[in-house]
Amino acid sequence: MNSPFNKKKYSRLLEGLEVSEILLSDLTNMNDRFRIDAEFVKKEYLQIIELLECSQFKRLVNTDTQISHPSEIKRDFVEDGIWFFRTQNLRPLKIEKSNDVYISQDDATRLKNNEIKYGDVLITRTGANYGQTAVYNLDEKAIASSHVLILRNTFFNQFYLATFFNTKYGRKMIDKGMYGAAQPEISPYYILNIPIPIFSEPTQKAIENNYKKSELKIKQSYFLYNQAEDLLLEAIGFKNLRLNTKTTNIKTFKKSFLVTGRLDAEYYQPKYENYIKLIKKYPNGFEPLQTACNLKDGNFTPENAIEYQYIELADIGKSGNITGCTLAQGSELPSRARRMVSMNDVIVSSIEGSLESCALVTENYDNALCSTGFYVIDSHFINSETLLVLFKSEVMQNILKQNCSGTILTAINKTEFSQIPVPLINKATQRQIGALIQKSFALRAESERLLEEAKALVEQEIERTT
Repeated sequence: MNSPFNKKKYSRLLEGLEVSEILLSDLTNMNDRFRIDAEFVKKEYLQIIELLECSQFKRLVNTDTQISHPSEIKRDFVEDGIWFFRTQNLRPLKIEKSNDVYISQDDATRLKNNEIKYGDVLITRTGANYGQTAVYNLDEKAIASSHVLILRNTFFNQFYLATFFNTKYGRKMIDKGMYGAAQPEISPYYILNIPIPIFSEPTQKAIENNYKKSELKIKQSYFLYNQAEDLLLEAIGFKNLRLNTKTTNIKTFKKSFLVTGRLDAEYYQPKYENYIKLIKKYPNGFEPLQTACNLKDGNFTPENAIEYQYIELADIGKSGNITGCTLAQGSELPSRARRMVSMNDVIVSSIEGSLESCALVTENYDNALCSTGFYVIDSHFINSETLLVLFKSEVMQNILKQNCSGTILTAINKTEFSQIPVPLINKATQRQIGALIQKSFALRAESERLLEEAKALVEQEIERTT
């Protein structure tokens, strides 16, 4: 005969174990894939749901909300067209215009259901950065890739909604819904069923105000960076440069291959000669990079049990800022994570197609690791801010591009990189550029502070209602 159920005895058996009990009906509420794995019902996640449901809340599925999962079609990138918005353009509470690609108007028309509108909440659907969320705050027309979810909602303030998803509670809820290993993914159904606290209109408005103030700081930061770039280009005489637009050049074997070891036509385009002559005519002089700069190319081997910040090409912003990094133990880092950087180093991408990914290492990333796809430099002759602006300028970008070689992965090798001419910018101009870039980065830091303040406000409101 079966003995009656003993609840106390059952509870003692569970003591010290990570065990969750959940009703089948609750399990299916947020689960379109009928997940029954333990990760999905971790106690930590269930406690956060309980916390979120302590106050007034709504699930987006019960509001006037559209969430679109953009389709994908075969499309070719073009030089000038409609911005094709990819996951690398989306960062936590930020839209980054870097490494941009464009598609034709015809392709954009075929993908009209993927069009992003001002005020849309965008969420990275797949990949290592799944769940990153921001409000689209630009007036520029853009078409989303299939890896970006577009969320339109009228019940919640969109700025509050994006901020909530970036708080510790919102982020954990997104992590709860992640499935897949090689390619992590989050489903639209799951996003629509996350419980979202209902805050008063003034509170949501205060969060929106912080978000928009942060955006303003970023715009001011861009303005100062552009001023610094104008100063540099004026100093080296770029504004008076008349590029040779011819696409043909005639060189003897003695003056071509025997000097450079290159026979590809691209290398000898006349425009590249214009850029090099401009630097070599600079009144304050020039030196090859190996003399003008210190090239830090020693490999660093991370220790397995230590956590490191790891900077990749996708972490570099448009104005030479590092937009974020991966936190991982040495044992989990990829084999290319072998360069240690220090504050005031400048990192320069070696990969054609990403050459504009140059950044100044700030205090936040001192002793971080970066990919071997970067060259790491500093200089005793040129301050780091000027070095950054120089390598991101049209002049140096073209010289870097000229020196790229290879077939499967086109890049600039160490020998070529070491020999590129670097103008020794006069000290007065360096001081002006340095001041502008420092102010630009200070504005970025203030922008970050405002966003952190907005997230803290959301978290405090959630905790206050318990």
